[in-house]
Amino acid sequence: MYAFDYQRASDAQGAVKTAAADPDAKFLAGGQSLLAAMKLRLAQPSTLVDVTRIPELKALQVDGKVVKIGAAVCHADVAANAQIQATLPALAQLAAGIGDRQVRALGTLGGSLANDDPAADYPAAVLGLNATVVTDRRRIGADDFFLGMYETALEPDELIVAVEFPVPQRAAYEKFHNPASHFALTGVFVAQFADGCVRVAITGAAASVFRATALEDALKASFTPAAARTASIAPAALNTDLHASAAYRAHLIPVLAARAVTKALG
Repeated sequence: MYAFDYQRASDAQGAVKTAAADPDAKFLAGGQSLLAAMKLRLAQPSTLVDVTRIPELKALQVDGKVVKIGAAVCHADVAANAQIQATLPALAQLAAGIGDRQVRALGTLGGSLANDDPAADYPAAVLGLNATVVTDRRRIGADDFFLGMYETALEPDELIVAVEFPVPQRAAYEKFHNPASHFALTGVFVAQFADGCVRVAITGAAASVFRATALEDALKASFTPAAARTASIAPAALNTDLHASAAYRAHLIPVLAARAVTKALG
């Protein structure tokens, strides 16, 4: 490690003001990615602005149409919330499968989205549900938020305050996880809405989360596991690494999508 300044913010405006005054400052939430990067000297912020004690960022609201989760709400709290389990069970189940117990106790929704790890789970839910990312200064639609590997639409001093998830008619998340990290080797989030719209988001397979239009088209025509299996995913834009080839991930996507549809149909 190395020397840095630590500031604990009591409100969003104060956190943003502190970060804006120092171009090398970083917001600190659960620290599951940032602190590890700092230990490896891959990140060297001069100031850490702790946002975990801001009441607005810890709030959680659920109604029949929208689930609104504060950016500093940890994964374990999302997984255990009875209202989310009843209203949007796919999101609670996704949160319950992130990392291990220690990660779920500290890691936060906002931190996961701001980091935009290519294999993170929450981006699939945000994109699959067409959620809105609410920051201290604007509202960003899911389709405009994720730009590339570890890259989002956020400005350097812009703070995620909350995320608004529309409640679909049915949804489910299925992933093939790395047994060591529990990150998604490939993960598929499927959502069907009351108006017939179907969204399918893929994580872990490419440089960033993306929508699988071939699967969306197949499931709009027939929201069945069989329809999901018929979709063909081109491997050209997918990752090949020490865990799996692009061809293997391309094969996994319709298989996992079919499992997610089965789960969504109950």
